[in-house]
Amino acid sequence: MITQIIEQNKDASFQRKVEIYNRITAQLYEFIGLKHPVLNIQLIPLERVEGNDYNPNKVAPPEMKLLELSVKKDGLTMPIVVAAEKKNENWVIVDGFHRTAVCKDVPEIKESLGGYLPVTILEKNLESRVASTVRHNIARGTHQVELSAKLVAFLKRNDWSNKRIGEELGMEPDEVLRLRQITGLAEAFQDQEFSKSWELKQ
Repeated sequence: MITQIIEQNKDASFQRKVEIYNRITAQLYEFIGLKHPVLNIQLIPLERVEGNDYNPNKVAPPEMKLLELSVKKDGLTMPIVVAAEKKNENWVIVDGFHRTAVCKDVPEIKESLGGYLPVTILEKNLESRVASTVRHNIARGTHQVELSAKLVAFLKRNDWSNKRIGEELGMEPDEVLRLRQITGLAEAFQDQEFSKSWELKQ
């Protein structure tokens, strides 16, 4: 069936081929029944992808040049993660901002992708997407402590308990409180759920 579709559309426009690719991938994702987003890669226009306004992950110029070289030499080896909930009709990045920037800004790479970006889609609300971004960045060892604390404060303002924050972000109770100590965000931790581990100094 797939071979027949490919044969029938071998001379179709690139946009039509993208539509077919996305449809087949989505159907195969449902067929295989394994609910990992990476198994449902979709191609979306580069200009329809934008960064989020909370990601604390920053990359120094030398690392950005290395990232550019990596994509030039090896191609994209993993998709960009975007949220299912769109912002002004655009897809918002959960993980992969710098890879996206390279794909948009480097003509050679942009052309090699046909103006599209391979993405996986997360069906999560904003607070859960923030937690996902933190987890992705921490797993790579690139998360900045001060901005991590700001995201923790954001989760607190959205009624996440210290316990849930620790569980969702893979942090021990004292790590959650250490973020408060480092950044002075005491107001985000007034409930003192983990007071047995730490004492708040006046």
